Amino acid sequence: MEDRLFSISEQVVLVVGASRGIGRALAEGFATRGAQVVIAGREADTLETTAKEISSGTKPVKAIVCDVAKPLDIDDLVSSTLSEFDRIDTLISVAGVNKRMKVEDYTAKEYDWIMDINLRGSFILAQTVGRHMLERKAGSIINIDSLNTYAPLTGVTPYAMSKAGVLMMTRALANEWGPRGVRVNSIAPGFFPTDLSKKLWAQDKMRDWATQNTPQRKLGDVKDLVGTAVFLASQAAAFVTGQTIRVDGGVTAGINWPIDL
Repeated sequence: MEDRLFSISEQVVLVVGASRGIGRALAEGFATRGAQVVIAGREADTLETTAKEISSGTKPVKAIVCDVAKPLDIDDLVSSTLSEFDRIDTLISVAGVNKRMKVEDYTAKEYDWIMDINLRGSFILAQTVGRHMLERKAGSIINIDSLNTYAPLTGVTPYAMSKAGVLMMTRALANEWGPRGVRVNSIAPGFFPTDLSKKLWAQDKMRDWATQNTPQRKLGDVKDLVGTAVFLASQAAAFVTGQTIRVDGGVTAGINWPIDL
């Protein structure tokens, strides 16, 4: 007998930032488990290809172009999803950008680009979907946090700042919306090679450093995030809100000295 406690098969799930990497893996994970999945991203061609490749069963994945830096795009995304499927049970907010450089070299334009997508866009997206969830008195929002909210890495200061904002937003929304039936949590990945970071992790020195500082002695696979997301979206997490779950192979468990024991 199927255990319905962890089931998300009857949900309408909106995954934003889903054309590749973490977002794609999460969207596929929910689609293969029977959810009606809607994916959104900035690039129409990539998005449509992803939707076709991850569709399964009798619920084809729907693709809608959306740039979260543009509030009108978010309005159109949410209204289109509600118009076709009548509700949004779970929002998975993945959209994010980064640029690695010395902190003193960032221009105001580069700073705004990172903040507008990672923090401002995440807030307006949560706010827009949240209004609908509050009307229904039900819903789950899952934000993608970062290892940088545990300890910021060098060369990504605006990114770390934006994700710190996402962490605090997650807690604040959970605190304010909890009495009204909406849960808000986040997932903080550790070292995960994705389409956007594969060049970095292709470097031997980077892979060696990351694996030595990960107790499980390996980099993550984006599929490793699916189980946590399904849990947070399901009734199994009915009393879980305002939390950040760090899926990082143990990176944040402690500091590994370069000595033999």
